[in-house]
Amino acid sequence: MLQNLTRGLAAATFAAALSLGLTPRPAQAAPPPLKVAFVYVSPVGEAGWTYQHDQGRKAMEQALGDRVKATVVESVAEGPDAERVMRDLAAQGHSLIFATSFGYLEPALRVAADFPQVKFEHAGGYKTAPNLNTYNARYYEGRYLAGLVAGRSSKTGMAGYVAGFPLPEVIQGINAFTLGMREANPKAQVKVLWLNAWFDPAKEREAALTLVNQGADVLTNHSGSPAVAQAAEDRGVMLVAYQSDMRRFAPHAQLTSVLHQWGGYYTRVAQSVIDGRWKPQPVWGGLKDGFIALAPFSPSVDKETVALVEARRRAIVEGRFAPFSGRMVDSEGQERHAAGAMSDAQISGMNWFVQGVSGALPK
Repeated sequence: MLQNLTRGLAAATFAAALSLGLTPRPAQAAPPPLKVAFVYVSPVGEAGWTYQHDQGRKAMEQALGDRVKATVVESVAEGPDAERVMRDLAAQGHSLIFATSFGYLEPALRVAADFPQVKFEHAGGYKTAPNLNTYNARYYEGRYLAGLVAGRSSKTGMAGYVAGFPLPEVIQGINAFTLGMREANPKAQVKVLWLNAWFDPAKEREAALTLVNQGADVLTNHSGSPAVAQAAEDRGVMLVAYQSDMRRFAPHAQLTSVLHQWGGYYTRVAQSVIDGRWKPQPVWGGLKDGFIALAPFSPSVDKETVALVEARRRAIVEGRFAPFSGRMVDSEGQERHAAGAMSDAQISGMNWFVQGVSGALPK
């Protein structure tokens, strides 16, 4: 009887629609999901640069559900391999490709020129195209706060910094960390060792141990694996981690970590492509945008330090303080900035070390 009643109601609805001159529309199928690809320079692993980008990818999938379908290609070398992979992804029908390493920029530009219907997003780049955008984070804001923690925690007044390549982004981080450390301890020194690699756990560990042997009692890094965190834990020194929360690798060593958070941005970009609103508009987000944050502090960090760091964080978010402001002198004693806050253009082109950094920049 219920089945007959349902049929009767459907027939009545159809007849009513016809009497009003309306033609009932058939139910419309959901549009196909947006095919999104992520290209990674290293394995996803359990922490680090690529891991954080992949966490962002997962957050995007959770937020957008069946509106997106993601593909991941990991351990793609910068250069010809990256171009080949992105070209294949574009040919396979991916409408949005995230190229998540600095050295992917030129390959991405070449592929974008051949696939104008595909949208490209490049992490850390400085060139755009009609279908290629760049995005980056003001990591230096978190680095400055991390330096404050290191400066107030270090007993030797020396930090060790394991760094990948001498790019402006990396130099900004080293300088901001040093400025923060020297605010807490004006005599503090930051020793830098270059890896000339983004992901090389053996070299990262070797560099970290070398810095400890040279007197550093706190370590930090701009590299892609947990090796520096593990070295800090093994040698009983302190750690201000980078990219990911490294507590599982350094439960006693870690004071805090500068976290990368990409989920919100990846979700917004994918939604803009779905809606047809996407356009190449370079993004450089910071603490106030949620691109970076500090991990919870270790119980070993005293309350006064926590309060100082939180006050500085709020001042940065509210625009009352900028890490690169005031008079700045480089490591050779030359004045590089006289007063006020440095412009984005000056920060973006930073190719010198502030006073307090011990290490060489390639000429």
